[in-house]
Amino acid sequence: MLANSDEYMDVLERAKREIAESRQRAVTSTNAELVFLYWRIGTLANERSEWGNGFVESLSRDIRAAFPGLKGFSVRSLKYMAKFAREVNLELCNSCCTIPWGHITQFLDKTKPDPEREWYVNATIENGWSRAVLVHQIESKLYERQVLAGKVDNFERTLPAPESELAQQALKDPYIFDFITARQGAVEREVEERMMENLTGLLLELGTGFAFMGRQHHLVVGGQDFYIDLLFYNVKLRSYIVVELKNAPFKPEFVGKLNFYLSAVDDLLCSEHDNPSIGLLLCKTKDNVVAEYSLRDVEKPIGVSEYRLADVLPEGFADLLPSAEDIEKRL
Repeated sequence: MLANSDEYMDVLERAKREIAESRQRAVTSTNAELVFLYWRIGTLANERSEWGNGFVESLSRDIRAAFPGLKGFSVRSLKYMAKFAREVNLELCNSCCTIPWGHITQFLDKTKPDPEREWYVNATIENGWSRAVLVHQIESKLYERQVLAGKVDNFERTLPAPESELAQQALKDPYIFDFITARQGAVEREVEERMMENLTGLLLELGTGFAFMGRQHHLVVGGQDFYIDLLFYNVKLRSYIVVELKNAPFKPEFVGKLNFYLSAVDDLLCSEHDNPSIGLLLCKTKDNVVAEYSLRDVEKPIGVSEYRLADVLPEGFADLLPSAEDIEKRL
């Protein structure tokens, strides 16, 4: 029967793809029109801002009376529209066309009308962040850690363009692993275990394009066994990312070990289609001058950053707190 033929199935798949793409275009077009509408209504409200709150309240009431059942024009929403038109120029408004209005209100609430806001808008579009992820990125000060931070790396010297720029943009300082609460004095292995328990959180903090390849990845060099703390592959950079985790202040000798791992990965794992492997050394603290000197003559691309875990109680203090059973007995 025709319905079972390969030719028919091909036509069916193409029809389904056309329908799905058309529906997506319709959603995008509808969202764009809504964003522009809110910007225009906000502009109208701003033209009569001297009329005060009574004007906004009347406008909200009369719009809803003219369009019964229409949502999105409460007094609070109109104030957001006015702020949107006041703080976002038409060019940035165009960039917001594919972003849901709920995201835009978060930009208005949590960022200032400066390059920081524009950066978060573009990052949201590029990475497809949900509203919850966007809020997390803003509250963890991602812009400051990824754009403004005084990073320590040798990417410009050891990587060709544009890989050097992409690697530099991807580097953060510090990394925030706030999904991990580790006891004071925890060793690297314990921190790694917590990372594996929340791999989604780890990949989110590392950034877009990272794929997890393994923990304590085994390499055999010269008949000896070696183990990489964390191994990733970044599809945008087309590079293996070797991560060494040190639950201690930075020491120059850490660089030598990571440099060795990068040489081994380049020889044993990389294909002809891969770019040079990149090393990321994560330490509890670092002296930037010492780190810069340590990387000065290293020919492998390496970045050095600090990392932060969730706040923990001072060691021994937890024993003084009542247990869940004690609390239940007192209720």
